[in-house]
Amino acid sequence: MARFTDSVCKLCRREGRKLFLKGTRCESDKCSLKKRNYAPGMHGQRRGKLSEYGTRLREKQKLRRFYGVMQRQFDRYFDIASRAKESTGEALLSLMERRLDNVVYRLGWASSRSNARQLIAHGHIFMRAQRCTIPSLILRAGDVVTVRNHETSLKAIRNGLAENDRRPVPAFLERTNNESEPPTGVMPRNPGRSDVDPNLEDLREQLIIELCSR
Repeated sequence: MARFTDSVCKLCRREGRKLFLKGTRCESDKCSLKKRNYAPGMHGQRRGKLSEYGTRLREKQKLRRFYGVMQRQFDRYFDIASRAKESTGEALLSLMERRLDNVVYRLGWASSRSNARQLIAHGHIFMRAQRCTIPSLILRAGDVVTVRNHETSLKAIRNGLAENDRRPVPAFLERTNNESEPPTGVMPRNPGRSDVDPNLEDLREQLIIELCSR
């Protein structure tokens, strides 16, 4: 499986905004965007005016990198969204939000989406009462996500909850607070445009549709 192996801070600098790829570090003074607020590379400080194509490309890359999706996966999601009954932009964002790694992150169990992917790949998460090691799995309305009832798994999730206690759980997800049982999350309905991560509220998905429909 293809994955990005370079410094993820370069992605934030290339997009000129925080993508929150390193959890709480992005909110601290250690954030590389605060130290070097320009694109990476020897010509990064000579950023010129974007063309119409460049503007659309940057919106697509921002969405893709925010959720940690490779280009081939993104193309598949766009194909599914373009055939959906609702608007293509809303369907595309809904697919991104329904990814298992994103759900684990937004439940507050992980500090970042990459951390959530690691938890899933290591077998700490159960989906539909079965262990799931596929971070890209798309949830359906009514699906239940639980943590493996093992001390190692429970400790990892408790650490995540303690670190992310200020992050609110989105309206399309429900999280149990019963400490006597393994933490559980439920997705009673599919997310809409208003449920998208607040850090991506300014996304102009229409530009992405115009780029990918060419």
